[in-house]
Amino acid sequence: MDLKLLFISALLGIVCCSSAQQEGNECIKANALSCGECIQVGAKCGWCTDTFLKQGEPTSARCDELESLRKRGCDAARIENPHGSQKILKNKAVTNRKKGAEKLRPEDITQIQPQKLSLNLRSGEPQNIKLKFKRAEDYPIDLYYLMDLSYSMKDDLENVKNLGTSLMKEMSKITSDFRIGFGSFVEKTVMPYISTTPAKLLNPCTVDQNCTSPFSYKNVLKLTSNGQQFNILVGNQQISGNLDSPEGGFDAIMQVAVCGEHIGWRNVTRLLVFSTDAGFHFAGDGKLGGIVLPNDGKCHLENNMYSMSHYYDYPSIAHLVQKLSENNIQTIFAVTEEFQPVYKELKNLIPKSAVGTLSANSSNVINLIVDAYNSLSSEVILENSKLPEGVTITYQSHCKNGVVNEGESGRKCSNISIGDEVSFNINITAQGCPKQDKPESIKIKPLGFTEEVEILLSFICECECHKHGIENSDMCHNGNGTFECGACRCNKGRVGRQCECRKDEVSTEDLDKNCRKDNGTDICSNNGECVCGTCECKKRDNPEERYSGKFCECDNFNCDRSNNKLCGGHGRCECRVCICDANYTGSACDCSLDASTCLASNKQICNGRGICECGTCRCTDPKFQGPTCEICPTCPGVCTEHKSCVQCRAFGTGEKKDTCERDCSYFNLIKVKDRDKLPQPVQAFPLMHCKERDANDCWFYYTYAVNNTEKEVHVVETLECPAGPDIIPIVAGVVTGIVLIGLALLLIWKLLMIIHDRREFAKFEKEKMNAKWDTRSGFPLYECSVWILEQLWK
Repeated sequence: MDLKLLFISALLGIVCCSSAQQEGNECIKANALSCGECIQVGAKCGWCTDTFLKQGEPTSARCDELESLRKRGCDAARIENPHGSQKILKNKAVTNRKKGAEKLRPEDITQIQPQKLSLNLRSGEPQNIKLKFKRAEDYPIDLYYLMDLSYSMKDDLENVKNLGTSLMKEMSKITSDFRIGFGSFVEKTVMPYISTTPAKLLNPCTVDQNCTSPFSYKNVLKLTSNGQQFNILVGNQQISGNLDSPEGGFDAIMQVAVCGEHIGWRNVTRLLVFSTDAGFHFAGDGKLGGIVLPNDGKCHLENNMYSMSHYYDYPSIAHLVQKLSENNIQTIFAVTEEFQPVYKELKNLIPKSAVGTLSANSSNVINLIVDAYNSLSSEVILENSKLPEGVTITYQSHCKNGVVNEGESGRKCSNISIGDEVSFNINITAQGCPKQDKPESIKIKPLGFTEEVEILLSFICECECHKHGIENSDMCHNGNGTFECGACRCNKGRVGRQCECRKDEVSTEDLDKNCRKDNGTDICSNNGECVCGTCECKKRDNPEERYSGKFCECDNFNCDRSNNKLCGGHGRCECRVCICDANYTGSACDCSLDASTCLASNKQICNGRGICECGTCRCTDPKFQGPTCEICPTCPGVCTEHKSCVQCRAFGTGEKKDTCERDCSYFNLIKVKDRDKLPQPVQAFPLMHCKERDANDCWFYYTYAVNNTEKEVHVVETLECPAGPDIIPIVAGVVTGIVLIGLALLLIWKLLMIIHDRREFAKFEKEKMNAKWDTRSGFPLYECSVWILEQLWK
């Protein structure tokens, strides 16, 4: 079992080590031929411009991890390792004011900080920015009320007619700058959604009902702060009608979102209240009326009427989400209880939206709007525009009460009251450089708010030394390349470290001959590739290991090892030979020339009983052993010397039982069952058999030996004590004797009684015989008595 666990542990260690190496090899594996290519691999990679490459090492070996480059001899000052940076371009503080203070224009109110930054990104190196968000008090609100005017909403229209002034009054508790607008919708004006007969086009309702002609969407009132005007215009509206149950509300929402000038949206909080008692048509349903052209998401209002309902299909939900988000519109679905489940599912697809239950006649619409607004405004959710290729972004939110969210939840904070301040940590990371190599920008904004943060992105794609490159340099084989960052960047069609060859010459046989040590060896010793008659050696997975030499015949990892360490850890491997450090020698640098480790306590080399070899004593006297030949397991006095420690460790007794752990941990203790199991002197190392007596006159047996500097004690686990009187047999004998004597006395008494009784019985018999009457001298007494009785009876 232990071997199995050991094997598994070793295997896991190999796997972990291999993984660690693989992760650290991205710089080498990239085979970067220039400094620019190298720094785009990852933030760990650096490029050495120094002349430190050994023969056979390719130009790409200049790209490596920073620590590895320093170990290989590259001057730290010659390592190119640029870092990203950031700069805040606009940092207006968030607005801090109270309601009733001086009125500000919407554009003068700030809720997110900073507003503009520039980032210089290095591949693989994240840049962290911190955004602050604070809900401003008395922030302006634009509310557009979009109402279903199909016939089933007739009683609702009556209650909405007075909505303007009532809602203005209620919203004044929240903001002093409130505007309201109104729009209505029914359905597309084609079959089968409405009846296209001339009479029904004029009045889609029954004869006794006066309804207006059907329409898709109508902008009745542009956003205004005049609540009375809202009441008047809404009061003039009439109900219309359609044939099917779902309505064309999506067409209306799209036009409200994209027709900003017609609706009058300002750059403030934008609320869209969508009121209906029915479901909705969406993309694809237009085919029923022969409409197949997808909605274009553009404004088509003519005289405040949607003029292209017969031409474009209904928008899809995703299309609506996009346009609502682009225009910072928060949607409140005020729907009847019957359609609550449908619109709650829709709410899950539309960020920053809410659903409220509309009473049968819309009498609770004001409370519904206020509650929904409070719910929407108490949550801030950040979203970003489309990211450039290779750029990633992560969020971490720091909300109220010390709540920290990460991942997708890191985009938002909830339960935010007016005046509360929250912050977001945002990491932006680039992997490589964009193909077009030009600055990019992204925008981050809180959903439902018009404010945004603009982030300008530029990318570090070249090293600083690139600017000082020499084109057509003589160092690159008669000007066949640009010498930059310590290496040649070859012109098109040229290869080699100095761009000395054309690509069509690379594989010729004549050049291959220059890459063989002799005719009997492989090209580049099978450890590299022949390029332009010069060997470029392979690179190993482990960045510390490399091939070198003119024919890649050398390496720095196939030298002798000691203690599983290359060159014993006391030298370096060069061309498969260990170059030892000072005071070390041997093929694996495992022989120390320092004799100080051989000094015994008496300051003699090996205690005068051995020879110091490679920093270790070789004892010449077979009785002595140990690192300095001072241990003599078979010398007199050994048993007495270790008696107390053996006693306390094996049996918990003796003089040192209280200090056992401190004084007696210098040997390995092994218990055996009996004396036959103790090691015998025939072993390769000296051994001493010991027999000692404890305070209780008990004997214990053990052996003491030193095996390769390890001190071992084998002890018999049971003590051998002198035998004392056996109480139980004695007591048992006494009791048994008493019982047997008692039984014997009883038997004797019984026997005497039997003899006595028999004698008395015999005497009685004899007397009985003598007492009988003599029959010849008259009647016996009993015979006389019988005769008298017989006579009396007669």
